[in-house]
Amino acid sequence: MSTATENKTPTATVDAPVGSASGEVLVSTEHDKKPFAWSLLFRYIFLILSLFLVLIPVYVLFVTSFKTSADADPSRTWFLPQVWDTTNWGRAWHTLAPSLLNSLMLVIPSSLISAMLGSMNGFVLSKWRFPYANLVFTLILFGMFLPYQAVMIPLMRVVINAEIGFGIHTLILMHVVYGIPITTLIFRNYYETIPSELIEAARVDGAGMLRTYFSVVLPISIPSFVVVIIWQFTSAWNDFLFALFFGGGESPVTTVALNNLAHGSIMADYGASMSGALIASIPTLVVYILLGKYFVGGLMSGSVKG
Repeated sequence: MSTATENKTPTATVDAPVGSASGEVLVSTEHDKKPFAWSLLFRYIFLILSLFLVLIPVYVLFVTSFKTSADADPSRTWFLPQVWDTTNWGRAWHTLAPSLLNSLMLVIPSSLISAMLGSMNGFVLSKWRFPYANLVFTLILFGMFLPYQAVMIPLMRVVINAEIGFGIHTLILMHVVYGIPITTLIFRNYYETIPSELIEAARVDGAGMLRTYFSVVLPISIPSFVVVIIWQFTSAWNDFLFALFFGGGESPVTTVALNNLAHGSIMADYGASMSGALIASIPTLVVYILLGKYFVGGLMSGSVKG
């Protein structure tokens, strides 16, 4: 009997999984490591650079707000203050405090009223159809594409001829009217996702249009209300053109008072102007911090019809 010579070769490490029914084994080698994710690295680099570009203006605003008049020079824009001075903040607050109250008196009612009207319009146009509903919806959306500058002179003539007067009440009316197209669009898209069987069930129970809206639709409209209120609050708070034409000079809102603080286009007082800009941005920042996590969810809630 002849004996066969066995060829011995190097073997890899074999890991046999416990409880394997098929008896297969898994061979693990050092070459199983995942390749380096260059795309992930470039993504993080891009995000860091984007964050850096966004924070540059914030840095300039912050450091300049603590500089004295002699230190707040364009040649020292990127440098820290030689002496940290809070006088600019006190002067800016003294000038803007009454205007902040006027702006709150403007943005709160205008946001709530336009949101409520947009909700009603969206409900009727999506679930309570009537002849030429799509045409009416198109005409309402047409108001979104009219720039403020194009209608400022006609609006001025309408306000003067109607003897409405100038002030906070006129600004509320302007922002409510101009907010109806975007609020109607958001609410209509959201209500399209509500099952029609829910509305039909309310009709079967004897509920009319208003009862169905207030008892069935309105309680489930919170996500869209959050989106609309944030949108309208920011739009009305940052508005300058309407406030300049229709606000009246005796009780200006924040944007007009901030422009007066900066002495128009001369920008003589850099420190106070930067402090005022930071103070004026606090209300909108607070709104986004409190309601921001619902903003994206509210926008996406009407994007896909379930």
